[in-house]
Amino acid sequence: HVQLVESGGGSAQAGGSLTLTCTASGFSVGESELGWYRQAPGGDCTMVSEISEDGTTKYADFVKGRFTISRDDAKNTVSLGMTSLEPEDTAAYYCAGGPTMLCKQGNWYRINDYWGQGTQVTVSS
Repeated sequence: HVQLVESGGGSAQAGGSLTLTCTASGFSVGESELGWYRQAPGGDCTMVSEISEDGTTKYADFVKGRFTISRDDAKNTVSLGMTSLEPEDTAAYYCAGGPTMLCKQGNWYRINDYWGQGTQVTVSS
C-alpha cells in the first residue's frame, strides 16, 4: 500500500522556522524522485523543492536560501526545513512524487487514485 504522510505543519511568525516530514510506506524514497509542493486555496500546485534518486536537489526561486530538502533512506522520509518564513509561504504543503501523485504545470496528476492529505503551514506577520 503506497502512502506518503506529511507532518510538522502549523503556525509560525514571520521570520520563524518549521520542519515538515514526509514518511513513505509501500516504496523506498531513495528509489523515486520526491518533492514538496504547495497550494493556496483556489490556486495551482507549485513546486517548492525536489530531490532525485541520486540526491540532486532543486528549489523554486522563491525559497532558495531559506528552505532545505533532505532525505533519510533508513527512515524512509523526506524532510523540508523552512527558515525565514514569510506570510506568502502560507499554503497547504504536499509531499508527492514516485508512485503517488505528481504536480505538473499547476495541476495534480493522481496515480492509481492516490491523494495525499497535505499539511497546513500558516505564517503570520
